[in-house]
Amino acid sequence: MTAAELFAPGARVVFLHAHPDDETLATGVLVAGLAASGHPVAVVTATRGERGEIRPGVDVGADIVAHREAELAAALSALGVTEHCFLGTPPALAEGVAPLRFTDSGMRWVTPELAGPANDAGRDSLTAAGVGGPAAHLVAHLSAFGADVLVSYDELGGYGHPDHVACQRIAAAASAASGVPLLEVVSDARLPAADAVAWRSPERLPDVRRALGCYASQLQVDGSDVVHVGGQRQPIAEVVWLRPAAGDRGADR
Repeated sequence: MTAAELFAPGARVVFLHAHPDDETLATGVLVAGLAASGHPVAVVTATRGERGEIRPGVDVGADIVAHREAELAAALSALGVTEHCFLGTPPALAEGVAPLRFTDSGMRWVTPELAGPANDAGRDSLTAAGVGGPAAHLVAHLSAFGADVLVSYDELGGYGHPDHVACQRIAAAASAASGVPLLEVVSDARLPAADAVAWRSPERLPDVRRALGCYASQLQVDGSDVVHVGGQRQPIAEVVWLRPAAGDRGADR
Protein backbone atom coordinates (compact mmCIF):
# COMPACT_ATOMS: atom_id res chain seq x y z
CA MET A 1 0.00 0.00 0.00
CA THR A 2 1.21 3.50 -0.84
CA ALA A 3 0.56 6.69 1.10
CA ALA A 4 -1.81 7.91 -1.59
CA GLU A 5 -3.90 4.75 -1.25
CA LEU A 6 -4.55 5.51 2.42
CA PHE A 7 -6.61 8.53 1.38
CA ALA A 8 -9.09 8.20 -1.47
CA PRO A 9 -9.38 11.24 -3.75
CA GLY A 10 -11.33 13.92 -1.94
CA ALA A 11 -11.50 11.91 1.30
CA ARG A 12 -12.55 14.01 4.29
CA VAL A 13 -9.94 13.65 7.02
CA VAL A 14 -10.22 14.40 10.75
CA PHE A 15 -7.18 14.62 13.01
CA LEU A 16 -7.45 14.18 16.78
CA HIS A 17 -4.57 15.74 18.71
CA ALA A 18 -4.02 16.30 22.40
CA HIS A 19 -2.67 19.86 22.66
CA PRO A 20 -1.94 22.93 20.55
CA ASP A 21 1.30 22.32 18.60
CA ASP A 22 0.88 18.51 18.40
CA GLU A 23 -0.87 18.76 15.04
CA THR A 24 2.19 20.49 13.60
CA LEU A 25 4.95 18.65 15.43
CA ALA A 26 3.57 15.16 14.76
CA THR A 27 1.65 15.53 11.51
CA GLY A 28 2.33 18.97 10.05
CA VAL A 29 3.60 17.75 6.69
CA LEU A 30 0.63 15.38 6.40
CA VAL A 31 -1.97 17.97 7.39
CA ALA A 32 -0.54 20.55 4.99
CA GLY A 33 -0.09 18.01 2.21
CA LEU A 34 -3.67 16.78 2.42
CA ALA A 35 -5.10 20.28 2.58
CA ALA A 36 -3.03 21.44 -0.39
CA SER A 37 -4.12 18.44 -2.46
CA GLY A 38 -7.81 19.23 -2.02
CA HIS A 39 -8.78 17.04 0.89
CA PRO A 40 -11.19 18.64 3.35
CA VAL A 41 -9.26 18.52 6.64
CA ALA A 42 -10.48 19.15 10.18
CA VAL A 43 -8.43 19.19 13.36
CA VAL A 44 -9.94 18.41 16.75
CA THR A 45 -7.79 19.42 19.72
CA ALA A 46 -8.56 17.68 23.00
CA THR A 47 -7.14 20.26 25.44
CA ARG A 48 -5.82 23.82 25.43
CA GLY A 49 -2.39 22.74 26.64
CA GLU A 50 -2.87 24.67 29.87
CA ARG A 51 0.07 23.00 31.57
CA GLY A 52 2.62 23.48 28.87
CA GLU A 53 5.82 25.10 30.11
CA ILE A 54 6.54 28.58 28.75
CA ARG A 55 9.88 29.38 27.19
CA PRO A 56 11.97 31.85 29.20
CA GLY A 57 11.52 35.43 28.07
CA VAL A 58 8.19 34.82 26.31
CA ASP A 59 5.29 36.90 27.63
CA VAL A 60 1.97 35.08 27.29
CA GLY A 61 0.01 37.68 29.25
CA ALA A 62 -2.46 36.89 31.98
CA ASP A 63 -4.30 34.15 30.10
CA ILE A 64 -2.20 31.23 28.90
CA VAL A 65 -5.28 29.53 27.43
CA ALA A 66 -6.09 32.49 25.20
CA HIS A 67 -2.45 32.71 24.16
CA ARG A 68 -2.23 29.05 23.23
CA GLU A 69 -5.56 29.21 21.37
CA ALA A 70 -4.19 32.12 19.33
CA GLU A 71 -0.99 30.23 18.57
CA LEU A 72 -3.03 27.24 17.43
CA ALA A 73 -5.24 29.34 15.16
CA ALA A 74 -2.19 30.90 13.51
CA ALA A 75 -0.49 27.52 13.03
CA LEU A 76 -3.59 25.95 11.48
CA SER A 77 -3.84 28.86 9.06
CA ALA A 78 -0.21 28.28 8.03
CA LEU A 79 -1.01 24.60 7.40
CA GLY A 80 -4.08 25.47 5.31
CA VAL A 81 -6.68 24.21 7.79
CA THR A 82 -9.94 26.09 8.20
CA GLU A 83 -11.96 23.52 10.19
CA HIS A 84 -11.07 23.28 13.85
CA CYS A 85 -12.74 22.78 17.21
CA PHE A 86 -11.92 21.63 20.73
CA LEU A 87 -13.22 18.29 21.96
CA GLY A 88 -16.32 18.93 24.04
CA THR A 89 -17.42 21.96 22.02
CA PRO A 90 -19.66 21.94 18.92
CA PRO A 91 -19.47 20.18 16.57
CA ALA A 92 -17.34 17.80 18.68
CA LEU A 93 -20.08 17.52 21.28
CA ALA A 94 -22.56 14.68 21.76
CA GLU A 95 -26.22 15.55 21.45
CA GLY A 96 -27.88 16.71 24.66
CA VAL A 97 -24.61 17.44 26.47
CA ALA A 98 -23.60 20.91 27.63
CA PRO A 99 -20.25 22.13 26.27
CA LEU A 100 -17.32 21.19 28.47
CA ARG A 101 -13.57 21.59 28.61
CA PHE A 102 -10.99 18.84 28.95
CA THR A 103 -7.81 20.16 30.51
CA ASP A 104 -4.18 19.23 30.03
CA SER A 105 -3.20 16.29 32.24
CA GLY A 106 0.40 17.38 32.60
CA MET A 107 3.37 15.07 32.38
CA ARG A 108 6.81 14.30 33.72
CA TRP A 109 9.90 13.26 31.80
CA VAL A 110 10.83 9.66 32.57
CA THR A 111 13.83 9.86 30.23
CA PRO A 112 14.99 12.74 28.00
CA GLU A 113 12.83 11.29 25.19
CA LEU A 114 9.93 9.60 27.01
CA ALA A 115 7.15 11.27 28.98
CA GLY A 116 4.97 9.82 31.69
CA PRO A 117 1.84 10.93 33.54
CA ALA A 118 1.86 13.73 36.07
CA ASN A 119 0.81 12.83 39.58
CA ASP A 120 -1.53 15.80 40.02
CA ALA A 121 -3.82 15.71 36.97
CA GLY A 122 -7.06 17.52 37.75
CA ARG A 123 -10.55 16.04 37.89
CA ASP A 124 -11.39 17.80 34.62
CA SER A 125 -8.27 16.54 32.86
CA LEU A 126 -8.47 14.47 29.70
CA THR A 127 -7.02 11.41 31.41
CA ALA A 128 -9.63 11.61 34.17
CA ALA A 129 -12.50 11.68 31.66
CA GLY A 130 -12.31 8.04 30.61
CA VAL A 131 -12.99 6.98 27.04
CA GLY A 132 -16.74 6.74 26.50
CA GLY A 133 -17.75 10.37 26.90
CA PRO A 134 -14.89 11.90 24.89
CA ALA A 135 -15.36 9.24 22.20
CA ALA A 136 -19.06 10.13 21.89
CA HIS A 137 -18.09 13.77 21.33
CA LEU A 138 -15.63 12.73 18.63
CA VAL A 139 -18.26 10.54 16.97
CA ALA A 140 -20.54 13.57 16.79
CA HIS A 141 -17.80 15.50 15.02
CA LEU A 142 -17.06 12.69 12.59
CA SER A 143 -20.73 12.60 11.66
CA ALA A 144 -21.09 16.37 11.33
CA PHE A 145 -17.97 16.63 9.17
CA GLY A 146 -18.81 13.60 7.07
CA ALA A 147 -15.42 12.10 7.83
CA ASP A 148 -13.97 9.33 5.70
CA VAL A 149 -10.74 8.88 7.69
CA LEU A 150 -9.66 9.58 11.28
CA VAL A 151 -5.98 10.11 12.14
CA SER A 152 -4.50 10.01 15.64
CA TYR A 153 -1.66 8.47 17.64
CA ASP A 154 -0.71 4.85 18.16
CA GLU A 155 -0.70 3.24 21.61
CA LEU A 156 2.63 4.84 22.55
CA GLY A 157 1.30 8.31 21.82
CA GLY A 158 4.50 9.40 20.14
CA TYR A 159 6.59 9.98 23.24
CA GLY A 160 4.30 8.66 25.98
CA HIS A 161 2.43 11.78 27.03
CA PRO A 162 -0.69 10.55 28.89
CA ASP A 163 -2.97 12.85 26.90
CA HIS A 164 -1.62 11.40 23.64
CA VAL A 165 -2.26 7.89 24.91
CA ALA A 166 -5.77 8.95 25.96
CA CYS A 167 -6.40 10.35 22.47
CA GLN A 168 -5.44 7.03 20.92
CA ARG A 169 -7.98 5.23 23.07
CA ILE A 170 -10.65 7.84 22.36
CA ALA A 171 -9.96 7.69 18.63
CA ALA A 172 -10.08 3.88 18.59
CA ALA A 173 -13.42 3.88 20.39
CA ALA A 174 -14.85 6.56 18.11
CA SER A 175 -13.67 4.67 15.04
CA ALA A 176 -15.33 1.46 16.25
CA ALA A 177 -18.58 3.29 17.06
CA SER A 178 -18.76 5.30 13.83
CA GLY A 179 -17.23 2.94 11.30
CA VAL A 180 -14.75 5.64 10.23
CA PRO A 181 -11.38 3.92 9.74
CA LEU A 182 -8.54 5.02 12.00
CA LEU A 183 -5.00 5.58 10.81
CA GLU A 184 -2.29 5.61 13.47
CA VAL A 185 0.75 7.85 13.41
CA VAL A 186 3.46 5.32 14.18
CA SER A 187 5.69 6.33 17.08
CA ASP A 188 9.44 6.50 16.48
CA ALA A 189 10.01 3.71 18.99
CA ARG A 190 7.97 1.36 16.78
CA LEU A 191 9.98 2.10 13.63
CA PRO A 192 10.88 0.45 11.41
CA ALA A 193 7.54 -1.26 11.01
CA ALA A 194 6.86 -3.47 8.01
CA ASP A 195 3.23 -2.34 7.76
CA ALA A 196 3.94 1.40 8.11
CA VAL A 197 3.51 3.66 5.09
CA ALA A 198 5.47 6.88 4.66
CA TRP A 199 3.75 10.15 3.77
CA ARG A 200 6.10 12.78 2.37
CA SER A 201 5.22 16.25 1.12
CA PRO A 202 8.58 18.04 0.94
CA GLU A 203 7.00 21.00 -0.84
CA ARG A 204 4.94 21.67 2.29
CA LEU A 205 7.89 21.92 4.68
CA PRO A 206 7.96 25.74 4.47
CA ASP A 207 4.34 25.71 5.64
CA VAL A 208 5.28 23.44 8.54
CA ARG A 209 8.15 25.71 9.55
CA ARG A 210 5.82 28.72 9.50
CA ALA A 211 3.30 26.82 11.62
CA LEU A 212 5.98 25.80 14.13
CA GLY A 213 7.08 29.42 14.32
CA CYS A 214 3.60 30.29 15.59
CA TYR A 215 4.32 28.37 18.82
CA ALA A 216 6.96 30.70 20.26
CA SER A 217 5.71 30.10 23.79
CA GLN A 218 6.52 26.39 23.54
CA LEU A 219 9.39 25.90 21.13
CA GLN A 220 11.99 27.47 18.90
CA VAL A 221 12.80 26.59 15.31
CA ASP A 222 16.56 26.27 14.87
CA GLY A 223 17.45 25.36 11.30
CA SER A 224 16.03 21.90 10.63
CA ASP A 225 15.37 21.26 14.32
CA VAL A 226 12.79 22.18 16.91
CA VAL A 227 14.12 23.05 20.37
CA HIS A 228 11.57 22.41 23.10
CA VAL A 229 11.23 24.39 26.30
CA GLY A 230 13.17 21.74 28.22
CA GLY A 231 16.05 21.90 25.73
CA GLN A 232 15.16 18.69 23.89
CA ARG A 233 16.03 18.90 20.21
CA GLN A 234 13.85 17.23 17.62
CA PRO A 235 14.27 17.22 13.84
CA ILE A 236 11.33 18.79 12.04
CA ALA A 237 9.37 15.78 10.82
CA GLU A 238 9.73 15.46 7.05
CA VAL A 239 7.85 12.15 6.93
CA VAL A 240 4.81 10.83 8.78
CA TRP A 241 4.58 7.06 9.15
CA LEU A 242 1.02 5.73 9.10
CA ARG A 243 -0.73 2.42 9.37
CA PRO A 244 -4.32 1.27 9.85
CA ALA A 245 -5.27 0.74 13.48
CA ALA A 246 -5.20 -2.83 14.73
CA GLY A 247 -8.89 -3.45 14.12
CA ASP A 248 -8.55 -2.30 10.51
CA ARG A 249 -5.40 -4.34 9.94
CA GLY A 250 -7.23 -7.50 10.96
CA ALA A 251 -4.48 -8.50 13.37
CA ASP A 252 -2.81 -7.15 16.43
CA ARG A 253 0.80 -6.07 16.57
